[in-house]
Order: sequence, then C-alpha cells, then structure tokens
Amino acid sequence: QEKESWLEESSTMHDWVVWCKSKKGAEEIRPFELSGKEIFSNYDETKSKEEKNKKNGSKKKAHRGQSVRYRSWWKQGNIKMAVSEDHASCWVHKDLTVTTKQIQALLTAAKASGGKDECQVRLTGIEREYWMGTEIGRLGGYGFRGTVTAGDGSNQKGGKMGAGYVNLRKKRKRQQRKVGREEEGSSSNRPELAAFVLALRGTPVTNPMLYLCDNQALLKAVKRWVGEGGKATLVGAPDADILLEAIEELRKRTTAGAATFLVKVKAHRGEPANEEADIQADKAISGKDVPTEWHDRTNRAVFTWQEPRRKGGTVSYEDRKSTWNSGVRKAIRRGSAEEEVRKHRDRVTGAWKQISKQRRRVDVSYDPSMVTALQHGAWMDEEGFKKPCIREKKKRGTSTSLSTVHGE
Repeated sequence: QEKESWLEESSTMHDWVVWCKSKKGAEEIRPFELSGKEIFSNYDETKSKEEKNKKNGSKKKAHRGQSVRYRSWWKQGNIKMAVSEDHASCWVHKDLTVTTKQIQALLTAAKASGGKDECQVRLTGIEREYWMGTEIGRLGGYGFRGTVTAGDGSNQKGGKMGAGYVNLRKKRKRQQRKVGREEEGSSSNRPELAAFVLALRGTPVTNPMLYLCDNQALLKAVKRWVGEGGKATLVGAPDADILLEAIEELRKRTTAGAATFLVKVKAHRGEPANEEADIQADKAISGKDVPTEWHDRTNRAVFTWQEPRRKGGTVSYEDRKSTWNSGVRKAIRRGSAEEEVRKHRDRVTGAWKQISKQRRRVDVSYDPSMVTALQHGAWMDEEGFKKPCIREKKKRGTSTSLSTVHGE
C-alpha cells in the first residue's frame, strides 16, 4: 500500500531518488523507470571483474559491498552489515540534474566495505520516533541537559589495547589512546577504564555528564568509591594507575557540583555514541600517530600459559600472560586436571600391558605394533585397539592377527 501511494505521489514530483537492484537482462519495466533515468549501476563493473577472475582460473567473486542489513535487524538493533548478493543502481527523475561528484559519492556508498552501518541521530521527523524509542531514548539520554559521551576499549590478539571516547553532540570531539603495560597481560577492563578517563578529561568539570559504556566491570569499579567507604582501597586493584586518575577526576567534578551519570548499554546494538567509540578504540590500536599512556610497569609476577581454543572440532592453543588473577588460577587448575588425566592413562596402559602378558596373547615387549597402538590411546576401545595393531603388523610384513582380550 505504501509503495502504491509513493508511486502516485512521485508522478507529480521531480526530486525523488530510487536505490534498487540492477536489472539483469530483459526484465519487466518498473513504474519509476518511465519518468526516470539511471545515473549509475555497478552491474557491468562487477560482472567484468568476475569474468576476468574466471578467465584467470580464480573462483573469487567480485566484491559488491556490505550495504545490506541483516534480516530483522530492527528487532535486535544490530547494525552489522551483510555482503550484498545483488548489484545496485540508482534512478532519479529524467529532468533532475546530477553532478559527477554526487554520482561518485553514491558509487562510493554502493562499494562500502565497512562492517557497520552509520549511526546518525536525527531527532526530527519520523526518525525522532525511532531514536526516542531506543534504550537511551527511553532513559532520556537524547534530551539530557549536559554532555553526552561514550567510551569503549579494544583488546585485540597479541595483547594490544586501545581506548576511545566520543561526544554525541560534538562529532569532532573525540580522543584515542593506546593503552600500555601489555607486558603484564591484557584485558578488556583496562582499556574500558582508560576510555572513561579520556571522557572525564574532555568534559568541563562544571558540566553535567552522561557516560555510556558497555562494560559492567567499569561500573562496579567506580561504584566502590561512591561515598568513600572505609573498605575502598587501591591495594590489589589490577589497573590502579588508571583508576586513581578516574577517581581524581570524579573528585574534581563532585567539588564543582557537577553530576556524573554512568549508564550501561548493550554492546553492538546500534547505540550511535557507543558504536562510534568502538570504532575509535579499534583505530587507536592501528593508528601510527596515536600516543600511548599508562605504560609504567609494576613489580608483580607475570604468569604465562597456553589457553585452549576450540573451533570447528579442532583445538588450538593461544599464548596468554597475566599477573595473578582468576584466569591464572583457572589455568593452574586446568593444568593439574590434565596432569591427573595423563597419569590415569599411564596406569590404564600399564594394566593393558600386564593383562596381555598374563594371557600370553601378545607379548608387548616383543611386539612394536601393540606398543604403537598403546601410545596412540587406541587401548580405550577394543575394536579400535585391534585395528591399528593389525595395520602396523601389515606394514612390517607380518600377517598375524590379534584376538580380543577378555577378562575373566
């Protein structure tokens, strides 16, 4: 019904723009094509690239951009983009003049390869209804009479950490920092706390401040110092160097009579300030001119271990390091459990060897094929135990078969 209503209205308009799928061959003429003109299409360009790849023996498809949102994105607020399976084209009224610069801008948008959609808050027209119905809109964030900021931290593989913060109303007011001391291990909490400090620095101490973050640990760390309880101490705090600066900045704001609100938001759910802060944190790590702060080492012991990662039915090990924390404790417990499993396997393997000798079915000391099977753990399954033994014997030119060992 909306489509029919628009087609009726567009018949008397000359300033409409239609973004649609490119036609592939002799398809039916669409109504807007009768009074419009196509100003660009990336169908011919990507087609030529795919034909070139095919000619060179490559199965790689031409990149068509990430200009499509996932199905039902609006239910979750997910702004992650999907790779478009269709070619795009743009149509305007035939009497509308379009400059080369405008066409180039549209073509650039069609080829966009960013992983996220742009989040721009527009509190006018129909978009106001959407933004005021979001999590921050319902909390009154977009109407907050003060400075609305957001920060985020990034902890990438290799121990690199970065922090960034943005001002929702002043898009150009943002900061990035690399977070140091990765020699003692990395965590997501450290750059998150650093982003909060950057936001405090960039906000005048007399202005009320609303800070949006997606890290619950940050809120807990700051909450301990509300009211300056007797148990509040920096002793044992893993990121005491950053937390000390955050507490000092909050003290200045409290003395000046300015309110500071910290609000937890869901990560990667389309909240504009938080998404932009996430981008800034990632750029902080890769940026060459971004300065590094909070890099002074402590005198704490550093533990190193390998963390198992399971993906697609395979297990890989990732090198980890950290000062004493719950992760180190967990790694020690896991290592102890793995050692007990190894000892148990050794005991069971020894029992199989002893049984085999007693039954005089196979003498392990003179049969290398059975030793090989035992070393590979095949003894845990009777049928699986026989097969590798027979296979090894065939390799050695022996046709002797093994019978199943049964206990009495």
